[in-house]
Amino acid sequence: GQMQTTTTCPTCHGRGEVVTSFCSACKGEGRVFGEETIEIDIPAGVAEGMQLSLSGKGNVGPKGGPAGDLLINIEEIPHEFLERDNMNLVYELYLNFADAALGRTVEVPTIDGKVKIKIPPGTQAGKIFRLKGKGLPSVQSYGRGDQLIHVNIWTPKKLTARERELLEELRQMPNFQPNPGKSEKSFFSKMREFFD
Repeated sequence: GQMQTTTTCPTCHGRGEVVTSFCSACKGEGRVFGEETIEIDIPAGVAEGMQLSLSGKGNVGPKGGPAGDLLINIEEIPHEFLERDNMNLVYELYLNFADAALGRTVEVPTIDGKVKIKIPPGTQAGKIFRLKGKGLPSVQSYGRGDQLIHVNIWTPKKLTARERELLEELRQMPNFQPNPGKSEKSFFSKMREFFD
């Protein structure tokens, strides 16, 4: 008996029509290369490595096929003062010894502008202050993270003779002798308490 096979036409590739005169711009592909600038809305709270997709804004398919999706990869530009920690923002606050010992009011930057916070007398290096709701918004839900203010004590590298004399005098005072009591928690205890 006879054997029959069905194959796609090698000339029209199954489209049922043959282009006899190719367009000089697209060379018979039905599309040309070009660039378009579009504006997109980036949702608040997106993070490094996230990907956004815009349906139908990608490359056009061959022979008049549908356009694909435009994929946008998010890259964060580091902030001058704030560091991201998920939805929280961290600010490194540097105080001199006198301000930490005596206390003072300082201005700190947030993404909403500057705010004043009160540093209580006797603030220790490593202390973390929390500004509720001053962090980044969540992409998946309502609410915002917090801003954490991490206290660092700045120590001068060079001293004048008078400064050295005053510090030598202070060094002999009883309140300037390190004596962490039970009220002074370890770093790990503070961190455990902070995240509970």
